[in-house]
Amino acid sequence: MAGSKEIRGKIKSVQNTRKITKAMEMVAASKMRKAQERMRTARPYAEKIRRLAANLSHANVTEFRHPFLIQKEAVKRVGLILVTTDKGLCGGLNTNILRHTVTAMKAWEGSGVEDIRVVAIGNKGLGFMQRIKANVVAQRTHLGDVPHLDQLIGPVRVLLDAYTAGEIDAVHLAYTRFINTMRQEPVIEQLLPLTGERLGAPEHAWDYLYEPDPQSVIEELLVRYIEAIVYQAVAENMASEQSARMVAMKAASDNAGNVIKELQLVYNKSRQAAITKELAEIVGGAAAV
Repeated sequence: MAGSKEIRGKIKSVQNTRKITKAMEMVAASKMRKAQERMRTARPYAEKIRRLAANLSHANVTEFRHPFLIQKEAVKRVGLILVTTDKGLCGGLNTNILRHTVTAMKAWEGSGVEDIRVVAIGNKGLGFMQRIKANVVAQRTHLGDVPHLDQLIGPVRVLLDAYTAGEIDAVHLAYTRFINTMRQEPVIEQLLPLTGERLGAPEHAWDYLYEPDPQSVIEELLVRYIEAIVYQAVAENMASEQSARMVAMKAASDNAGNVIKELQLVYNKSRQAAITKELAEIVGGAAAV
């Protein structure tokens, strides 16, 4: 059995660790509320621009068909926007989305995809893709606690321009969707080409007057729509991150408390054994006298 001094040192160490995890839990809880508020605030804009895109995609514009709406017969080259966190200590959040991403990449390669271009948003995803020697064509890390659209436009445009130029045949988006505080779901969904499932059916069949021309209006709107989807994904991922970190730090604090109780019990037993030994020595000495 370890000595009393050694056990006291372990108890002190675990107590210090619990102070850190408790503080991180409180910080994550505060950030979580703000991240959830930003996520919910962005949802109405994303839904409104989705409706506009759905209406325009079904409008009768015979002289122009945007590349984002054209289905490719064969998909040989794929672009992937991977959204992860910059920091760790958030449970299995990044592990789950990275596992799903690797599974999807293997499935694409098995179906005949020859080239996968990755845009990494978040330091954890970037580091992982570099370790597995993936083709990372753009990156964005250190977004902070508040994402800004202008931070995301550059990396996203790399894949949008490649798709418009015909260099890739599809673009997918991987992120963690926020369900509630205790549940976050890894999601990989097709971003381009825009399908009826993504846009949905328009509520009404409308014709439009375009100024200056249909191509400029539709192109600008669809690009804004894609950017809104990516921003919403980043906002969902940040809300998921803070929720997962709060839960993970609470679990760590609870586990530290259990370890302290166990060490305290061991310490009491050790101290009791030492006292008993000393009493036995005293009694033995008195008897000898």
